[in-house]
Amino acid sequence: MQLPEETAHEKRRETGDSAPTPGTRRPGGRTARTRAAVRDAVLAGLTEHGYPGLTVEYVAEHSGVHKTTLYRRWKDVEGLVADALDLAGEDSWVPPDTGSLEGDLRALAREVVASFTDPAVAVSGSAMIAAAFQSERAAVALRHYYAERFTRCEALVERAVRRGELPAATDAGATEDTPAAVPSDIAPGTVPGSAIDAGALVRSVSAPLFFRLFITREPVDNTHADQAVAVTLAAARAGAFTTGGTVDDSSGAAP
Repeated sequence: MQLPEETAHEKRRETGDSAPTPGTRRPGGRTARTRAAVRDAVLAGLTEHGYPGLTVEYVAEHSGVHKTTLYRRWKDVEGLVADALDLAGEDSWVPPDTGSLEGDLRALAREVVASFTDPAVAVSGSAMIAAAFQSERAAVALRHYYAERFTRCEALVERAVRRGELPAATDAGATEDTPAAVPSDIAPGTVPGSAIDAGALVRSVSAPLFFRLFITREPVDNTHADQAVAVTLAAARAGAFTTGGTVDDSSGAAP
């Protein structure tokens, strides 16, 4: 019997279209429970055997979903891994809101550290990233997953601009009587009215942590998280993530 969700999501898998709009939700019910069970089995298989050892048969056995259904809906192991990442990106996670930019970034950086050092969750997350090095579809899904995370983090930067913790960008020709024009085509990841690339700022916090975790394979802890935050804050206050216009640092932001 065919499950009740051979919809746009399935068509996207067949045509290779991009991920759904960030923040959208798919229907619940039996289909959602099936996807969740399959996702859990995929994570277990990646943790236990890695991407090369993951099979559709393993997922069928550990999810309780018949393998003919898995082949029909997900086609192969690549499809299973990609959909597991898609499902992970549909959660309700929001960036920290501590009341200050420094506190928000520190909480965010420490969350990255915890995610990849806590034995209860670290192995599955690392396995997903490893799979992206071996499967192009998994790599695309991983990019969508993190793009969604960075999009959600735009609110973190917007709050910082409103609090005056980051310099606001203004039109070079603006005067007291003629305010700066607001561009009609704000670039993705850029906070409207501030011209700060929120995605680049947040990436600057997580990048050195991921470098240690997956390139040099060095240990990471909260000290490294705090160092990454300090560097990012200094760069942000100097206008390193400001795109277009000129930086007006008269708002009282720390030098």
